[in-house]
Amino acid sequence: MTTAATSTPTGDNAPGTKELPALEAPKPQPEPQQQPQPSGRTGRGGRHRRRATRWRTFYFILWRDIFVTGREIAPFLGQVLVEPFFILFVFGKVLGNLGYTTPGFEQVLLPGVVALNSFLVSLQNTALPLAIDFSYTKEIEDRLLAPIPVVLVAIEKVLFGAIRGLIGSLVMIPIGLALLDHVSWPLHTLPATLGILTLGGLVGGTVGLTLGTLAPARHISIVFAMTLTPIMFTGATQFPWASLSHIRWFQILCTLNPLTYVSEAMRGLLLPSGGPHSIPLPICIGAIAAGCVVYGFIGIRGFHRRAQD
Repeated sequence: MTTAATSTPTGDNAPGTKELPALEAPKPQPEPQQQPQPSGRTGRGGRHRRRATRWRTFYFILWRDIFVTGREIAPFLGQVLVEPFFILFVFGKVLGNLGYTTPGFEQVLLPGVVALNSFLVSLQNTALPLAIDFSYTKEIEDRLLAPIPVVLVAIEKVLFGAIRGLIGSLVMIPIGLALLDHVSWPLHTLPATLGILTLGGLVGGTVGLTLGTLAPARHISIVFAMTLTPIMFTGATQFPWASLSHIRWFQILCTLNPLTYVSEAMRGLLLPSGGPHSIPLPICIGAIAAGCVVYGFIGIRGFHRRAQD
């Protein structure tokens, strides 16, 4: 018996063997497109737009406060005019008619009271609303949510208080001229007067920012009672600073009060050359500016701390 030799198919023709697909060459991947980088001009434009938005928001917040003041002008004038009116009336009119003051005292008193109004009105209208807003009404939270830095919110409060102080002091000028005898206010000094009163309002606002952020609301009345009266009577508002040379310790104490330099600057503008000697105007301006920087720094730090609580 012959046995047939069987051959086993091999290779590609073997039955039951799947053909392997030919390996394809990898397709080249497209290179990622680089996103265009913003040019320096575009970046600067974005910063300019953000800066413009901040200042626009700052302007509208300030304008809102001024608009509210305009609607409440009668209560505001009553608040800021009663005290200085009676100071002028009693010290300038009554005591003068009784012979307890020397001739020419009215001319010394009027610029001091006008300076006092610019300083104290600004201080009160900055400190008291801040103490109330941070503690009771929480109205300050709306300002803090605005798209402006916290420091601009604090500056807006100071600037608004200074505007109120400027208004209150300017209104006192015609009242003093009508009330007191033998006083004058030269018209050519009005531009310099506006500048000094604006600086007085700014330094008063920074002092108010410091008091309003450092003092708790429940103690704000005590703080006012302990600070406003000493500020009023150590600010050289009723007397020239140079006349205190025989009371040296009190003269040094008055030197530490920013209101002294506002009062002396006003007298330097208004009193004739033969009148009482005043602190030179450049020294007064430098001292007022230094007070704005020192109290502004302390007040803004206190504002940041209260805003984060």
